[in-house]
Amino acid sequence: MSSSVNIPTIIDLFCGCGGFSLGAELAGFHTLAAVDIDSTIQSAYRKNYPNTQAVEGNVADITISDWQQLIGSVRPDGVIGGPPCQGFSRIGKRQKNDPRNNLVHHFYRHVKELNPKFFIMENVQGILDSENIDTLMQGIDQVSDKYTVLGPFVVNAADYGAATNRFRVLVIGYNPQDVSMLNVEDFTGTKVSELIDIRAAISDLPPPTEASNSVDFSWTKYPRGGRKKLSNYAIKMRTPPTVGIGWPESLANFSKGLITGLAETRHTLAVAERYASTLPGKIDPVSKSHKLKWDGLSPTLRAGTGSDKGAFQAVRPLHPSEGRVISVREAARIQGFPDWYVFHPTKWHSFRMIGNSVSPLVSFGVLSEIYQKLKLKRKEKTIAA
Repeated sequence: MSSSVNIPTIIDLFCGCGGFSLGAELAGFHTLAAVDIDSTIQSAYRKNYPNTQAVEGNVADITISDWQQLIGSVRPDGVIGGPPCQGFSRIGKRQKNDPRNNLVHHFYRHVKELNPKFFIMENVQGILDSENIDTLMQGIDQVSDKYTVLGPFVVNAADYGAATNRFRVLVIGYNPQDVSMLNVEDFTGTKVSELIDIRAAISDLPPPTEASNSVDFSWTKYPRGGRKKLSNYAIKMRTPPTVGIGWPESLANFSKGLITGLAETRHTLAVAERYASTLPGKIDPVSKSHKLKWDGLSPTLRAGTGSDKGAFQAVRPLHPSEGRVISVREAARIQGFPDWYVFHPTKWHSFRMIGNSVSPLVSFGVLSEIYQKLKLKRKEKTIAA
């Protein structure tokens, strides 16, 4: 049975906190099921997508019979996902024998078994390096007989309207019997009328506030002043979600002008003064933190590591004019997450979620293009019939 009679559906593998799914949902898809092995990271997904089956599990262990139990006889329109990139990353200790690298194989195994109309795989640029490219191409070979495969090619989140230079590799495959023709050029190049700088992205947000306890989401009111001076980007980030997504508690508070992710990071006076004296666009020599510029873009937001890899916190950018690191909500805005989206009461987990995520703006742009080509093919089939 096809799912495209009504709302087209997707399966999100390695879903994390849900950046990939968010773009899909806003583009007109519905996520049937989302899988991730990290229950803490996936906790945000469960909150923000109450109508999706969030499955805690190892993608490598899921079989076709498991899918039959989860989604029955439904053929998903798409499979999306970003296999863990730690083994391919050019930052930190890259390990060719990292078992997570083999998850690329399992991503394509699931594509082959689920037989969707299209798939999208996202990863870091390091997957294109000579020691890693074979892993990717062997995965693609599993499905190249049925799908027209575009890529691998590189996109920048800034070209899709995020306030960050975040370069990522995409591989897109589609079955030409189900999707009208797509080209790499449909997804590369600048997709917005103007690039979004840090000022447009975060200048309207409240300053950090003191968190009362470890489970406090730090609900904070927007500053007074109304919407007259807001950037178009800020207005978009303040827009409520479409029906069916969003944590009910967050949506209720959001309707009252309250948002999360403003818990402060406490610095000593000496550190705050050093951060304040660092020039915009430069690097603090001690922490190695990049100080943002109001009229510039953020470097790639990094995730740090989970407890299985030492629980190291990633270096966070510095606020352009205040002697501090950016807040969770500021990081979310830079990455393209709207203000109703919730992460985790603990800042470390929230930054891991955001740093590991696919930018929702990239996801929305890519999946909007595919959504239109799905509709076009359906129309062509109707006319031919």
